[in-house]
Amino acid sequence: MRLARRDLLRLAGLGAGAAALWPLPAWARDATYPAPMREAMLPVPGGRVYVRVNGDLAGPRPPLVIAHGGPGGTHASYLDALALADERAVILYDQLDSGRSDHPGDPANWRVARFVDELEAVRRGLDVARWHVCGHSWGGTIALEYAARRSPAMASAILASPLISTRSWIADADALRRELPAETQAALATCDVPAPANAATCEAGTTEFYRRFNGREPDPPSLRAYARANGRGFNARLYETMWGRSEFVSTGTLRAYDGEPLLARLDGARTLFMVGQYDEARPLTTLRFAARVPGAELAVIPGAAHGTFTDRPDETIATLRSWMRRHDA
Repeated sequence: MRLARRDLLRLAGLGAGAAALWPLPAWARDATYPAPMREAMLPVPGGRVYVRVNGDLAGPRPPLVIAHGGPGGTHASYLDALALADERAVILYDQLDSGRSDHPGDPANWRVARFVDELEAVRRGLDVARWHVCGHSWGGTIALEYAARRSPAMASAILASPLISTRSWIADADALRRELPAETQAALATCDVPAPANAATCEAGTTEFYRRFNGREPDPPSLRAYARANGRGFNARLYETMWGRSEFVSTGTLRAYDGEPLLARLDGARTLFMVGQYDEARPLTTLRFAARVPGAELAVIPGAAHGTFTDRPDETIATLRSWMRRHDA
């Protein structure tokens, strides 16, 4: 959907209780996930990555590929997107050193450009001529960089709760911290050091931040069971090396990342920005990014925080379905 600024401001001003007005998320209906129709370990720069596919790669509609967040996350958080396999192939993969992919553990591989090359290697490995690329959070950085290359293989770019620049991400985190209770703010203020004096207090404050702005709904048991059975889970070393110890302070190799100049290189007619109503990638900030891409659209998923796919899967999938149908040709 195209969202006017006044509508965004109204939406952003809804109270926390507003989330209860939206339909129950899919996990509340005891969601289960289909087995992959195809699995592969595909060669990419630096090693091999695990890829799973549901749906027909040779079907009439371009496939959707999703680049997961982190750095160091896995594909498991995006399993609800498999509902789209009823009309197009859905490609999920684990980035190198994540999940079921190879774990060479070489920091030389942990560069933005290599992760972008990795995505293109997945396309070639699956022999996909054209696809929709969705990147979520850190995966949004990969999708941004990939879209800026203006590949003819790209049907559209979906920048979901994206990390566009580190300075904007930290500014959003600082703004959202000011919305927390005073005692929580005070606790977090003591944590922005390498060895905080009270680790338990810091963890409690961080948990409260995540509860409000990262994921407002618990992961369903089926997702937790899938994650346990499929790979090594979150790679904390990769995350800390590239980003840092927490969402609030970046001390890793991404600390000076700035993808904002790339916005001018996007095809706005085929670019969707998507965020949650309570996202740590704030809707107002994302609106400003979208405004710099003529013709781009912004979708705000009501009731969701950063984890739109797990907080409000039905609304997220409906948004993606509608967008891709309009940009398949």
